Amino acid sequence: MSFGADYNPEQWPREVWDDDIRLMKQANVDVVSIGIFSWARLQPAQDRWDFDWLDELMDLLAQAGIGADLATATASPPAWLVTQHPEVLPVTENGTVLSPGGRQHWRPTSPVFREHALTLVRTLAERYRDHPALVAWHVNNELGCHNLYDYSEDAAAAFRVWLQRRYGTVDRLNRAWSTDFWSQRYQEFDQILPPRTAASFPNPAQQLDFHRFSSDALKEHFIAERDVLRGFTPEVPVTTNFMVMGEVKGMNFADWAEELDFVANDHYRQPVADSREELSFSAATTSSLAQGRPWFLMEHSTSAVNWQPINPPKRPGELQRDSLAHVAHGADAVCYFQWRQSAGGAEKYHSAMVPHAGEDSRLYRSVVELGETLRRLDPVAGSHRRPAQVAVLMDWESWWASELDSHPTEDLRYRPELFAWWLSLLDAGIRADVVQSHQDFSGYDMVVAPVLHMVPAALQKRLEHYVESGGHLVTTFFSGIVDEDDRVWLGGYPGALRALLGIRVEEFAPLTRGEMVVLDDGSTGRLWSEPIDCAADVEILRRYRGGDLDGRAAITRRAHGKGSATYVSTQLDASGRSAILPELVRDTGVIAEVPASLRGRVEVTRRTGETGDFLFVINRTDDVLDISEFPGEPVIGVEQGSKLLDPRAVAVLRES
Repeated sequence: MSFGADYNPEQWPREVWDDDIRLMKQANVDVVSIGIFSWARLQPAQDRWDFDWLDELMDLLAQAGIGADLATATASPPAWLVTQHPEVLPVTENGTVLSPGGRQHWRPTSPVFREHALTLVRTLAERYRDHPALVAWHVNNELGCHNLYDYSEDAAAAFRVWLQRRYGTVDRLNRAWSTDFWSQRYQEFDQILPPRTAASFPNPAQQLDFHRFSSDALKEHFIAERDVLRGFTPEVPVTTNFMVMGEVKGMNFADWAEELDFVANDHYRQPVADSREELSFSAATTSSLAQGRPWFLMEHSTSAVNWQPINPPKRPGELQRDSLAHVAHGADAVCYFQWRQSAGGAEKYHSAMVPHAGEDSRLYRSVVELGETLRRLDPVAGSHRRPAQVAVLMDWESWWASELDSHPTEDLRYRPELFAWWLSLLDAGIRADVVQSHQDFSGYDMVVAPVLHMVPAALQKRLEHYVESGGHLVTTFFSGIVDEDDRVWLGGYPGALRALLGIRVEEFAPLTRGEMVVLDDGSTGRLWSEPIDCAADVEILRRYRGGDLDGRAAITRRAHGKGSATYVSTQLDASGRSAILPELVRDTGVIAEVPASLRGRVEVTRRTGETGDFLFVINRTDDVLDISEFPGEPVIGVEQGSKLLDPRAVAVLRES
């Protein structure tokens, strides 16, 4: 179970390095990511290199037995490069050229930037290919965090090439983009531009393809660097750090994941009401990208961050709790940004493993304690996620398409809908995996697919086969509406899922802000409602009460083959989801894994491997909890006799 951080010794005098190594050994640190933002030091001019400091650092790490996750240092180009080649700078949709002075000031499609970046990568790979400290390559850093959407001429040219590969002919593009609307029809690819600022709504299919293209452009840059590294060190794994958290949606990580030798992720607590649970949902999503295999937590924070309007510190115990929650969902490495808190620069108020207060601090002592805890969890390392009975289905392109402009409501947000259902399952004591839509979900007893807006014909058939074979599907409003070209499935909503669900909706009825509907069990819905017509074989589980929809179906279920398909036509509140879940779960074979007395108070996950089966129990409350109803031998967190779990703490039990 590895432990470490981003390490930036180039920010510090040489005499600090030895102290860093001493403190790292004291904290059981065994891996650090280095060189991430060091291009300007490594190559101070186009024809000049300086590796002396990095040579010394690599040797120092090797002597201490600390592995180097060596970055390719291409995240931010040096001043000389953008001065000589200002054409590498990104351009916004309204034509503004972004200046250097921050980070990631480069175009993903710039051939000039690519040439200089790969020169740096080759030079690093050739120099350090045989160094004993090298354990992994770290390509760039948080690709797309600040430069995902570039509207430059480089991007326009690359976009046209991408479109030619996708469609082959302009006629096929015109059909996919519905360009007869608003006289947008093209005669040749050279006429096409990125969806820059326009007089009105840009073409939605053009926007969707630009999302795809932009994600692909960054993925191609990753692959270009990766392939250089593999040419020199085929035995050294290559990764980059994803950002699965909150509303970060621009990079289709489900598409990227197979290109990495191991999945790595950065996660920072989000300023939302259920922040701790959002962490777990993000970790479960990362586990899905890793297909249940172990993954690497590349960055998170020991305490406060610096980029929110107000940045409070973490509460006592949360440093360990947050880290172990990631481990519970499959992380085999726990790393932070960063090792030593910077004295200057934009992130000087971002917490670190060694704070401004130094070694004699509560924060560093907590870091040492976590390092000791992780050593006790070494038997867990290498184990995989044990599949749950329920899957929450995630579809990246539905995320993009459902949130485009000129829709029935601009208030719909895709990821919060998934999180809400995942959280309700958690509150009911039901463990749920996150599964990507291209992955196999046939082994799950129940699949919950909120706002599955984009359903190509192939996914439609897979969902129908899943239900026919005995699976139980739950989906919601604004699902099944469009195909992969953002063209509506005609004949009534929910389009591609209409026959499977046995319902038909002629017109959406989105709700205004503050407006709500009431169901016949007293639960309420917001954001959306629909007048549903049902086939004869459809069971109505809930009806609307009052208003224009009084007595109309709100939640339906249809038996089909050996399974069933359920539709929820409004955004239920938490109590409404909790009330309907027992009915949705009934007859599915799904069982709660948390005793009734602890439901809503703990989260459980399971990992399994050659060294045993491990149950993680996460205390979601500020109370001491008795978890003695969970059998198993304690590994961390509780004692064998009492099994009392401290507030915001994590216990790991080895199951028989």
